[in-house]
Amino acid sequence: MVRISTLNRIALSFLFFATMFSSAVAVYAAPEKLIALTFDDGPRPYVLYGVKGPQPSLGMLDVLDRSGVKATFFVMGWRLTPKTWGEGRSETNIGVTCLDAAHEVLHRGHEIENHTYGHANLGIAERKKGEAWVLADVDHGAQVVKAVTGTQPKYVRPPDWVLPDDARRDLEKRGYRILTISSENPIALRDVNSQDYLCAGAHPTKCPKPSLAQSVITQIEQRERRGVTTHILAFHELTSTTAMLPEFIAAMKQRGYRFVTVEEYMKLVATK
Repeated sequence: MVRISTLNRIALSFLFFATMFSSAVAVYAAPEKLIALTFDDGPRPYVLYGVKGPQPSLGMLDVLDRSGVKATFFVMGWRLTPKTWGEGRSETNIGVTCLDAAHEVLHRGHEIENHTYGHANLGIAERKKGEAWVLADVDHGAQVVKAVTGTQPKYVRPPDWVLPDDARRDLEKRGYRILTISSENPIALRDVNSQDYLCAGAHPTKCPKPSLAQSVITQIEQRERRGVTTHILAFHELTSTTAMLPEFIAAMKQRGYRFVTVEEYMKLVATK
């Protein structure tokens, strides 16, 4: 008969309880807190690089760099055509094309995805031109993104999240993953609408109060009360959005959040 010494019994007991404790910690560990920061409607060079002069503005890419954050940019395909720098009526020409700006986005380690080619309302477009036109517009957007990144974009965010059901099904058959605010998706995979477009312009009257940053934080807190600690945040390439980013990112990091690209987010969240 093998006799176990008192010291061995103590050691075995310690090992048993240590194993049980570590298992309990693994089971009850707090879920990871993730934010996928996304920006629509670019590339807009004057937003990404900032503007100098009497009324200077911060460059979004520099703000993200200083904050140590990688983001995902959902771009309009038409902007990636040569010699295009933006919309003449509402955007400042800083001497950088949208295509050059897209390459800089990629160079700084951010992700570029598809916001369609023409940025049309796809519901209206399908009624007027048919589903084939909608599918072609998404494909065209993917083609010009691939010409910049070298890889086929996986993710599509339709303008204003409008996409007819038949087009959605057919795009998914082609391998696209559609970002949506639809309640049909699990809440962790629904976009959070920042409503930052309400803060654009010289004299916005409908910008959320007390601030855009606090408005988005409130939406996140509401999701947290439902047990959700992973969020895809939908912003736009806007000067007013750039201005709020340092405050917002610092607040989220203080709360324990980690910022990831959409691709990384989906690997960590969608597969659970």
